[in-house]
Formats: sequence, structure tokens, C-alpha cells
Amino acid sequence: MKIISDDTGIPYRKVKNTAALLDDAQTVPFIARYRKEMTGELDENQIRKIEELLHHYRRLEQKKEDILRLIDEQGQLSEELKKQIYASRQLTELEDLYRPFRPKRKTRASSARERGLEPLAELLKKSAVQQAPAELAASYVGGEVSDVEMALQGARDIIAEEIADQAQVRQRVRDFIRRHGVLRTRAREEQKDSVYSMYSDYGEKISRIPAHRILAINRGEKEGYLQVQIELDEEPILNLLYLRHVPEGSGAEQVKMAIADGYRRLLFPAVERDLRSELTEKAHEQALQVFSRNLRSLLLQAPVRGKTVVGIDPGYRTGCKWAVVDPTGRMLKTGVFYPTPPQRDITGTQQVLASLYEEYQFDAIVIGNGTGSRETEQVVADFIQQSRAKNLSYTIVSEAGASVYSASPLAAEEFPDLDIAQRSAVSIARRIQDPLAELVKIEPRSIGVGQYQHDIAVSKLDKNLSAVVESAVNYVGVDLNTASSSLLSYVAGINRSVASNLIQYREENGAYASRKQLLDVPKLGPKAFEQAAGFLRIHQGGHPLDATPIHPESYDLTESFLQYIDSNMEEIGSAALSEKLARVNLEQAARDLQAGLPTLRDIAEALRRPGRDPRTEVPPPVFRQDVLNLEDLQVGMVFQGVVRNVVDFGAFVDIGVKQDGLVHISEISRQHIRHPLDVVGIGDIVNVQVIAVDIERKRIALSMKELDQQQRL
Repeated sequence: MKIISDDTGIPYRKVKNTAALLDDAQTVPFIARYRKEMTGELDENQIRKIEELLHHYRRLEQKKEDILRLIDEQGQLSEELKKQIYASRQLTELEDLYRPFRPKRKTRASSARERGLEPLAELLKKSAVQQAPAELAASYVGGEVSDVEMALQGARDIIAEEIADQAQVRQRVRDFIRRHGVLRTRAREEQKDSVYSMYSDYGEKISRIPAHRILAINRGEKEGYLQVQIELDEEPILNLLYLRHVPEGSGAEQVKMAIADGYRRLLFPAVERDLRSELTEKAHEQALQVFSRNLRSLLLQAPVRGKTVVGIDPGYRTGCKWAVVDPTGRMLKTGVFYPTPPQRDITGTQQVLASLYEEYQFDAIVIGNGTGSRETEQVVADFIQQSRAKNLSYTIVSEAGASVYSASPLAAEEFPDLDIAQRSAVSIARRIQDPLAELVKIEPRSIGVGQYQHDIAVSKLDKNLSAVVESAVNYVGVDLNTASSSLLSYVAGINRSVASNLIQYREENGAYASRKQLLDVPKLGPKAFEQAAGFLRIHQGGHPLDATPIHPESYDLTESFLQYIDSNMEEIGSAALSEKLARVNLEQAARDLQAGLPTLRDIAEALRRPGRDPRTEVPPPVFRQDVLNLEDLQVGMVFQGVVRNVVDFGAFVDIGVKQDGLVHISEISRQHIRHPLDVVGIGDIVNVQVIAVDIERKRIALSMKELDQQQRL
């Protein structure tokens, strides 16, 4: 626990208490929300970091025990080595210590040992020996050793391997290359039009190269476009090795030759592999963080409530599938029209839209951003301009993952009579009505916000992104009487099986009237109830607190607190109660009621705003009524746009053109920022200025910092 405390800077007591809760199989959202007194109000990110490090160090401890046993079985475990192994903090460090004892395939050094040349190697390393190396080697000639040079070569092979296997040497060389090495890329052949053309002859110090470039280079190498290696001047590191390992005796030159050979043949290639792996791992971690933060922003976009919506899944040959969805997300009607090539039935499309408007008086049209969306958007914009509906508008949404959902058993169960594209149109419509409820039906990795997520191991990606979805779902809370099985399965303490049982119980017994009924659901025992109850809401149920994030374990405390401030359940959410809460000294109340201050703060906030949905504090989607062409853009134009994706090098912003514009990190703010996510997130509404347009390559460069400067002035 102390190691984790040192690594994270989190006080030891908080780490210890959090680890105890995790070991008791309590979920991260539950711990973060309902065990603040024990954790010292650690947030979810801190708790997940402790969880990650617990797993890492426990796995490391097991690895140490395995290595100690294996070395001990060889009879080579010294007290000093045991101390070094126990003191190891990283797997690489542990592997370095074990390397000299690891069973090897046949090597040049092992062959030399079999020929009896190890004593010669030991003589060459001794400073006291003054006899010429050739004279020393002469006595070893015979049998499999044909001559003096063969004897000396074998001795050098032994020395080279011994030095290359030393843990301190490997770490010293690794650190040196990490500081001074350059990652060099060259094209395997002329690739003028390749996306990797900028890397055809490129070099950057590995200490400074950003994550997105590492992943791009890795992909270029994997696809056969690039040759990649680490380069550096080897003279300084060789001189350092000579200084530490070359004796003063007659064997000095032979040892220097051995060190140089060992460095080039054994040490550098191994360290290069280690560092390339280390760079890739760090880049994957960075990509995961970006994807995770983007996914959370996407999931927590503001819902658009109370609107009847037409969702359109654009296409060419098979036309555009459409679906009308009512404000509750219920599908009313589906069909297809053909505004796109090859049919280009624009008149027919507008007639269908007019007929649907006549029948359903829909409020908005939502278009997926896939193939054919540009042509569809133009037809929709023309229809809106020509119609008499004053408040009708449209928006574009990412349809990433919609096809995955549409082909899933879940979609088939929900819409057995619809084809895949029609299901996708329903999903696109629902994405603005309640993004969280719809997106949880899709595998998180298929949602497609981030960079190079397809290069990350699927198991690691799924684990991290599932944690993001779990966090978002529990942050918002779930209506127990309307939630889908997909949404319920992300509630703390509930798995897919229990989620299905919750739905079945609701179908068989009607709407839930009380959180207590959860205990009647099959497979939902006291532990699951403890973890889940606070995140499941029942509106207009038997107990007013069931509609709040207040946990049932705190109901008695809540009632005592209401009495303490001269209030009651009937006043929950009222202006009168808000006034009383504004006057109360919560610190004094916590002492008087013998309650935890963090819990009492949360109770007070829940009583003040019992039905709060945190997503409503996020800007809603931008709806448009007209379309803009790339050719219409001019440098200096200012637009309000929506952030669609954030990557290491900038943010992509939708300004109403088919192509999203890029705000490079250098154009986000006049202040120095470490990462674009420090300033913007997916779904943010931002003001941007066009600074460059490349019509041929269909690229738009945008700036936020010019507008930021104007606002400051």
C-alpha cells in the first residue's frame, strides 16, 4: 500500500481503506459515491488507479516468488540477489535480474563454455594478469578448439554475454538510449501518395516523440510502408561500458572487443525491442485515455427531450432508410427514399418528408454522417427552407456503431420486423433523444471516437471503455421503470443476467413502486442491492427518496436531517427547502447528527435538486436549417461548431460542411496547453475562425485562439 501511495501521491490511509473496499468486491462507482468517508473523497479516476496498481503489484509479487523459486532451484540465489528482486518495482527490472539465470537456447557463449573456455574468459577480465592473451589462450587449444583465435573468440563471446546480461548494464544502456536515442523511419520504397509519406525520411528523439506519431509509425511499419529503428551515437555508451568493465591487465583489448560485440549483437537489439515496446505501451495508454475521455463526453451529451424525430441512415444504391420516432423513443414508421445517386429522386424524397410532417408534425431531422450524407443533407436543408414549418431543423450525428447495433441480437429482438438499415435509422434518431441510453447498446470500441483504437489489444480496450460506460451510467442514474437491459447491465453490482431478470420482473409485476422490490428479483442479493440501489431511480413511487441518488442506507439519516432543519419529505425540491438548506451549517449538522460530512453534503444536494440530470448542464446539439458547401468557405469566416472528435494533435469541429475542420493544438488557445482535452471535449459548442481551406484535399484549418484573443480585448 505504501508503494501505491508513493506512486500516486494519495495518502496511505486513503489507499489502504480503498484497497479494503475493492477487496470486498465493492464497485468503483459505489465506493466513489457512497464511501467518501472511508476514501477521503477520492474520485473514480483515483480509485481506478489504485485498483490498477493493486493488480500490477500483486502480479509483480507473484512473479517475484516464481523467479526466486526458479533461481533457488539452480542453487544460485544469494541474499543480495534476493534483496534486489524484492526491491524491484517494474517488470522490466525484474526480468533484467532474472535474465542471467533464464534457460537459454544454444548461444555462442554457451558453446564456448562447453568447449571449456570459461576459465580463459575469467583470466582476460583480471587486472592482475600481464601475460599476453595469445599465450593465455594457447593452453586452451586442442579438441574442439582449433587455434588461438578460436579460443580468444570463444572467451570474448562469454564476456559479451555476461556483460550484456547484467541487470545494471541493461538498465544503464536503456536509460541512455531513452534519453538520447532517435526513432528513425525510412520508406521501404517511394510512396508519394501514401498517408505515411511524411515519415519517408523522418527522425525524432524518443524522449519527445508524441503518442499519436508512435502509433502512426507502428502502423506504417506493420503495413509494410516503413522501416523503423532507433539510432544514436554508440561511442559515448561504449566508452561508459569500457570505463566500468575493462581491466588494466593484458586482456583489456580483448574485453573491449567483447563489450563492443556484446553491445551491438546482444544488448542494443534487445534494448531497442524493449524501448519500442515501452513507447508503444505508453502510446496505447495515451490513446486509451483520449478514447475514454472522448467516449465519456459523447455519452454525457445533453438529451433532447420532448421532440418527435426523423432519423435518416444515408446510402447510395439501396437508398436512405428513414424512421419516425416519438419523444419516448418509440418507433412510429419506417421507410426508404432515394435522394442520392444513382436515382437522385429529390422530388420524391421531399414529397415523403412533407407527407411525414403532415402526419407526425416532427420537430427535427437527424442524419447519420455516413455514405451519402452530403447529398441527403442538401435535400433536407432545401425541404426545410421550402416548408412552412418555422421551427423545423436538422442535425448531423455520428453513425459510428449504428450498423453494429443494427446487426446485433439485441436489435433483432427489439425490432424483429425491420431490416438492418431501418434499425440503424431508429438508432440514429434516438441518439439525440437520449445519447446514453442508445449508445450503451453498442460495443464501446465500435463507437469510434479517439485515435488508433484499432491498434490496441481488444481485451484492454474493452475493459477500459466498459469502465467509462459504467462510470457514465452511474453518474447519471437509471430510471428503473424505463431502462433497457443494456442500460441496466452497466449499473454498479448488476450483470447482464440480473439486468434481464430486472426487466422480466417489471414485465410480470408491473412498474417498480419501491427500491425494496429489488430484493425480490432473482439473483439480486443483498450485496448487489447495496451496490446498485442508489443508482436506480423510481419516479412517483412509494417513497420520495427512491427518486433521488440518496442510498437507502441513508434514508434514516435523511429524515433526521430534514427534521434538524425543520423540514419534511413534502418539501423535497421546493424553494422553501432550498432556503433552509442555504442557511444550515452542514459541518455543525454533521457533528450533531453524528454523520459524515461528505455524505451529508450529497444528501443536501439531492434534496435541493432531486430529479437532476447532470447532462442538462451540457450544451445541446446544434441544429441547422441550411447547408454550407466547402467552396463557400473563405479565410476569416467565423462559425459556431460542434466538437466531433479530440485527438492528441487537435480537435475536429463540425461547422456544417461535409468535412470536419481541424483546430490544431497550436490554434486552440493562446495559453500553453498540454493536451486539447484540457480545453475542449466532444459535444462542446465552440466558436471557430477559418484560417485555411484546401478544396482539392478537402481540408479545413480552423482557429479558436484568434476569437479568444478578440474576446479578451
